[in-house]
Amino acid sequence: MGGANTVSRAVLVSGASGLMGRRLTAALATDGVPVLRLVRRAPAAADELRWRPTPGGGIEQIERLEGLAAAVHLSGANIAARRWTAAWKREMWQSRVESTRVLCEALARLRRPPVVLVCASAIGFYGDRGEAVLDEDSARGEGFFPELCAAWEGASRAAGEAGIRVVHLRLGVVLSRGEGALGRMLPLFRAGLGGRLGSGRQWMSWIAEADAVRAFRFAMENGALRGAVNVVAPEPVTNREFTAALGRAAHRPALLPAPALALRLALGEMAEAALLASARIVPARLLQAGFRFEHARLADALRAVIAD
Repeated sequence: MGGANTVSRAVLVSGASGLMGRRLTAALATDGVPVLRLVRRAPAAADELRWRPTPGGGIEQIERLEGLAAAVHLSGANIAARRWTAAWKREMWQSRVESTRVLCEALARLRRPPVVLVCASAIGFYGDRGEAVLDEDSARGEGFFPELCAAWEGASRAAGEAGIRVVHLRLGVVLSRGEGALGRMLPLFRAGLGGRLGSGRQWMSWIAEADAVRAFRFAMENGALRGAVNVVAPEPVTNREFTAALGRAAHRPALLPAPALALRLALGEMAEAALLASARIVPARLLQAGFRFEHARLADALRAVIAD
């Protein structure tokens, strides 16, 4: 990606210990960009600041955030960590919506706020939409997950009103060998135990981990981007196509489907929203802004990720 060294001042990152946070901070460090990390525990290093991302919370030593080049907000409970009980839904909501509100209100109070705030979001915004091809102008879907994503994005209002350029990156399935959805699937496929989920006809919108990191950098540096941006590869595939490609990449057949009923019984609403929903998403705004994917085709992306 061109222009990586144009960011010279510090970048604030929340959720730096997660999958995307670790990859992004490593990429920034490689380019000599100083990073400040928001943590909930007592700071253990000079580049850490403690915060309380709950209603009425805030950020300690907030004066250290004056003059940031950018802020990147990645905090949020893992949606696929467990069944979506009422308690876990409250946790997902608070960890995304309330943390965003706390951060944005803090940034808005600065005398010299960051130029840009890049917030993680999710293609769950669109819900289960069958065969429809969806871009950033498509309407919100129905159900808890789309409502959560809409509220998550809406919680950044204070930052926008303070003149900060706000970008919401709606992430698809991030392909990472050791973590995330692919990290959980790969051992099963290597053991010959993989297969489609449900009918396999549902559309999956995915992105290679390296391209996702580059998209965050691109959003930080490209002043023309604001609002919702889909972070997915330009070629969505059906779940049947995805699992077949993963089987080929793992050199094993993908012959053992997971029936939709079994997934619903085991995982409840989470299975319906995250595994069986059909999301045929295209990255219209990234492409219009000139972003170039290193891994636009699934087979190439899987080979690159698995070989890493």
